[in-house]
Order: sequence, then structure tokens, then C-alpha cells
Amino acid sequence: MIKNFFNFVFELIKVVVISLAIIIPVRYFLIQPFYVKGASMEPSFYDHEYLIIDEISYRFGEPRRGDIIVFRYPKNPQEYFIKRVIGLPGEDVEIKDGEVYVYNDEYRDGATLEEDYLPVGTKTYGGFSEDLISLEVDEFFVLGDNRNSSKDSRSFGPVKRSFITGRVLLRGWPFSKIGFFSAPEYQY
Repeated sequence: MIKNFFNFVFELIKVVVISLAIIIPVRYFLIQPFYVKGASMEPSFYDHEYLIIDEISYRFGEPRRGDIIVFRYPKNPQEYFIKRVIGLPGEDVEIKDGEVYVYNDEYRDGATLEEDYLPVGTKTYGGFSEDLISLEVDEFFVLGDNRNSSKDSRSFGPVKRSFITGRVLLRGWPFSKIGFFSAPEYQY
């Protein structure tokens, strides 16, 4: 009987050790849970939703326009924010007349960003002067999908690449809304 007990304990310890050897690297290097707080990403994400963040993709590639990212807040790196990538490194972004314009090598005169994921009629207004925002080689311009209630690059400026944790991979809660996410296709 004692031998059976020790065999059981030994098998239990093996299972726990193997489980931890798998779970810990996945949790700390591949994916991370993220809990949505606030309304800044409505209608894409709502308060109290649970997301899974892909932390490995950006080790091999760069964020793309339209990616929904999680990053450390530039003014307090202990806080994490979730926003959508609008402007890429080296581009200029301008918000005027309720529209977002992106200037780059292909669109030197600027192109209006068509954002089909926003409700029809949504206008974007700048929190800064209506001047052009020029992004450095390691900066991204991010906006919340709720353009009337979002603390984003309009208020705190561009986000450095080193502050980006990962991109939203899927919504895990509520169960009725489980789904994977990918960046929308833009005209450029």
C-alpha cells in the first residue's frame, strides 16, 4: 500500500513538472491573456472581454497597419493599452476634416484611410493641432476604434516599437463572441 502511494505521488509530480515545462514557456513567450478595460476599442472589443495576445509574431516581423496591438502605455509603462495600428514607421499621419490621412513613399500627396471596421459615419478628430505627425523609424501611430472615447496617439503621441507586446490573436470571452482576428486589408 505504501509502495502504491509513493508511485502515485511520483506520477503526480511527473505530470505537474511536465505540465509546467509546457505551460510556462507558452504563457511567457508565445501567448498572453489580456482583459479589456474601458470603451476605447468599441465596437471591436467591449469592457470585460478576455483576449489572447500573440507575442511571438513580432519577434519575426513588424506590426502591420490595422493590427490590433497591446503595448505599454508610453507615459506609464506599468499600464497596458490596446489600440489599432494606423501609421507605420517613416510615414506621416494627418487628421483633418474628420478623416485620417496617411502619407508615405507610395502616397506622397496622402491617402484617406478607409476604415470599414468603424461604424458608418464615424469621424476622427485630432487631440493635437491639425499638423502632420511624422513617425520615426521605430514609431507607430495608434488609434482606438471608439474615436470619441479613446486615449491614443492623438493624446500621448506615437508608440515606440520596443513598447509593443503583441497583437490580438483571438477573443476568448464571452463564449458567444469567440473568434480569431487579423488585420483588415487596406488599399495600400
